[in-house]
Amino acid sequence: MSAGDAGPEGRLGGQVQVAGQSVLVTGAAQGLGAAIARHLHGLGARLILLDRDEEGLAKTGSVCAGATTAVVDLADAADTERVIAEVVSGPVDTLIHNAAILRVEPIEVVTLDTFQATLNVGIQAAFQLTKAVWAGMQERGGALVFVSSRSGVEGFADETAYCATKHALEGFSKCVAMEGEPHGILSVTITPGMYMHTPMSETTYPPELREKWMDPIELAPAFQYLATRPMHLSGQRLNAWQLSQESAS
Repeated sequence: MSAGDAGPEGRLGGQVQVAGQSVLVTGAAQGLGAAIARHLHGLGARLILLDRDEEGLAKTGSVCAGATTAVVDLADAADTERVIAEVVSGPVDTLIHNAAILRVEPIEVVTLDTFQATLNVGIQAAFQLTKAVWAGMQERGGALVFVSSRSGVEGFADETAYCATKHALEGFSKCVAMEGEPHGILSVTITPGMYMHTPMSETTYPPELREKWMDPIELAPAFQYLATRPMHLSGQRLNAWQLSQESAS
């Protein structure tokens, strides 16, 4: 069977297991990234966890025994390449790029440094990390999961840098999906689909939405499912809340 014959359950038509997978998660120190890490650790995945927050990353690592953790500034291309060389020593089965910067500021306040750092973390690091895992995935298949948001398809006042970054991420994932399909490489973007209680949301959610937010661990099953490489979803933009509910049922 060729890679092009991959079925919806994986590259070779059989169910791809999460246990034993090498999974790289960015933004793993807190919020959704930490929740994904804890969930996948409980399923037996071998984790590589990245974040610039050393203290928060250590906390996540302490509850994910055996995980490889590395402090990195993904806004810095050279530092990203450094950490790739240190931690991507073998094939990575699933890449979950969750790290992002969101500063709600009107355009007259946004500095070039802020705009560039937002782009660098969101799309430049996505490119660098994808390049780092691509060769291994061409041989074995794999999953590329890019965390997006409504800001990837809509515009919002005071979010010029964030919206530009997420729009770019949407386009990047669609192109990679086309190139990866013959090799059994899934590429998707995924939005939370539900209000999450995270450090980021504490700075952006108005009071009426804070009454609705939930623990991001409720969205983690969606990432478990995507790690099994449902190739029929490749190239799509998905809803983590909806996918988690469907996976549970």
